[in-house]
Amino acid sequence: MKKLLVLALMAISMTAAATKPETKVDLQKKWGAVIQAIAMVESECQPNQVSKNGLYVGYLQISEILVRECNRIVGYKKYTYADRYDKQKSIDMFIDYQEHYNPDGNMERAIRLWNSGDLKCMTRKARTEGYYQRVMKRYTATASLQ
Repeated sequence: MKKLLVLALMAISMTAAATKPETKVDLQKKWGAVIQAIAMVESECQPNQVSKNGLYVGYLQISEILVRECNRIVGYKKYTYADRYDKQKSIDMFIDYQEHYNPDGNMERAIRLWNSGDLKCMTRKARTEGYYQRVMKRYTATASLQ
């Protein structure tokens, strides 16, 4: 009986460990290379970059709409518009957005979704094809150096 109880407790703890949420460090590792490639295309990795039309700013060229959406996703006002200029907070917004709308971590979906903001980005690939190819070129070049 005691052995059965021990085995049951081990099974429960293994299940809990398997479903443990990813830490911030895990998520940055998961998305790191994609984020780097996107940042190269979006801002040449410059956190103070502003788009020509002034709507997108920072390392990942984030709009005010995306800031509001990330706050909605997390359930409170975690980010401000000024956070778009902060490299780490931009990365955090990217991760929050992707983990919500792309929880499987599909790289192609991540790239297309970031460019379009359109949840149907995978069925409307023509709209994001040029962007996707530019990011993949940077991603491949970066990956070959490592």
